Amino acid sequence: MKLYRSFVLLLGLVFAAAASARELPDFTKLVDKNAPAVVNISTVGESRSSRRGQQPRNDELEEFFRFFGPPGRGGRPNIRPSRSLGSGFILSKDGYILTNNHVVDDASEIIVRLSDRRELVAELVGSDVRADLAVLKVDTDEELPVVKLGRSENLKVGAWVLAIGSPFGFDYSVTAGIVSAKGRSLPTAQNENYVPYIQTDVAINPGNSGGPLFNLDGEVIGINSQIYSNSGGFMGVSFAIPIDIAMEVADQLRTDGRVSRGWLGVMIQEVNRDLAESFGLDRPHGALISKVFEDTPAEAGGLREGDVITKFNGRSIERSSELPHFVGRVKAGNMAKVELVRDGEVMELELKVGELADLREDGSRPMVGDSGVGRLGLAVAGLTDEEMDRLDIEAGVRVVDAEGAAADAGVRRGDIVTRLNHRAVDSPGTLREIVDELPAGRTVPMLVLRNANPVFLAIKVP
Repeated sequence: MKLYRSFVLLLGLVFAAAASARELPDFTKLVDKNAPAVVNISTVGESRSSRRGQQPRNDELEEFFRFFGPPGRGGRPNIRPSRSLGSGFILSKDGYILTNNHVVDDASEIIVRLSDRRELVAELVGSDVRADLAVLKVDTDEELPVVKLGRSENLKVGAWVLAIGSPFGFDYSVTAGIVSAKGRSLPTAQNENYVPYIQTDVAINPGNSGGPLFNLDGEVIGINSQIYSNSGGFMGVSFAIPIDIAMEVADQLRTDGRVSRGWLGVMIQEVNRDLAESFGLDRPHGALISKVFEDTPAEAGGLREGDVITKFNGRSIERSSELPHFVGRVKAGNMAKVELVRDGEVMELELKVGELADLREDGSRPMVGDSGVGRLGLAVAGLTDEEMDRLDIEAGVRVVDAEGAAADAGVRRGDIVTRLNHRAVDSPGTLREIVDELPAGRTVPMLVLRNANPVFLAIKVP
């Protein structure tokens, strides 16, 4: 009897293992069908180094130098070709290809290698830095294999996905994993964010950039673009551009050669627990407007500093980083509905969306003044008319020192306080009057200008 039970148990384990194996996806047919539409992209550009011993920044060259050492150093400028490797995929039978902008950026020559080892010279149709996308075109007499496009909006966290690309130049390498998150925000150097990235644990390395990310139906649902790494290699977190966003950009690049994005003209920040309480929200959510720029769609539409946008065109905003995604996808000139909370009241506005201009950089400005003390632990100073003109503000006081409740809220020396509890601050005396009227135990918002950027802070009144 004991032997019989052991046999039954062993048989059950075998069947369980077989059933478990059947549940794992088989990627072989997917790869056979779609690999021919994936391409390897290599580029040639020109790098110049005018300082003695300085080499061009290129991660793959640095890896190469580890084994063979850098080229000879000289005192005169070095001019030599720089090469990069990446991946892409074919969108149409007549030769349109989609890849990352950083794969072909500043390239003087772009070579596309197909699965049958043919090499074709590609023309750059258009590129978009903000989305990190580029459209290429190759000329061929034959119809090319194409990928099937899916909908990244329908993608669910936990779903199996597969990547095909050329990591480190190893063509048609296949890696698989799952979607670990959606809607990830990765701000650019200009502190902009117009792409809600798909996060996966698919192994992505240099050379995979621009390659397709497939679902189990063999549809492209993303473009592998970035990795999070301290070493330069894969560490379990990679990011892909959703195909829905990518095709909106690609279609504009093919037809117009440029991308038009919606724009409001505001600066926003995240709403934390304390700010939610101070603005009368039931929980932290939405995008808090810290500044409305002059002569912008936001100003014309009636948006104000301190408004918390909770919905845009009917889509709820949980985190402030979601607002640029929604606004950027609206065509310039179209009307949009904005639901917001102002002074604790829910209201709705309708405004015309403008067009986002070229990339800009805002410089910081100096801050100076005299002193005075307030109830919240603030030592403040008045500002002269000349200083306010330089700061481009109509009122405010400079923080000389902060302790107690102000320090706990994150107020720093050098901050310019412009509003407290929704009231303008034009002098230390006005600030003192406002502070004296604050109800004890309440959390109230304070708007400060820090390094030329407006920031809301939540202060707990002692």
